Amino acid sequence: MQDLLQELESHIRTRYEIEEDDDDFTVDVHLFDYGYIDSIGATALIAHIEKTYGIAVTNQDLMLYPMNTVREIATFIHTKKGA
Repeated sequence: MQDLLQELESHIRTRYEIEEDDDDFTVDVHLFDYGYIDSIGATALIAHIEKTYGIAVTNQDLMLYPMNTVREIATFIHTKKGA
């Protein structure tokens, strides 16, 4: 799970141009409330998750699972891959 967290954090930092010295960005920060990712970015992130991890993110998943932080996204991926 730690590897998954690190990969997701690295991807999000790179894709959304978040500086390494950004003290607000952690695996538990709300990505949308803090403005790191917007709705277009969310669509790109879902596409990345589906392609990279080989899982489908359904509308039901978006309703059932919180995916607002890196940790929540990693937990979702871990749960889906284990299912």
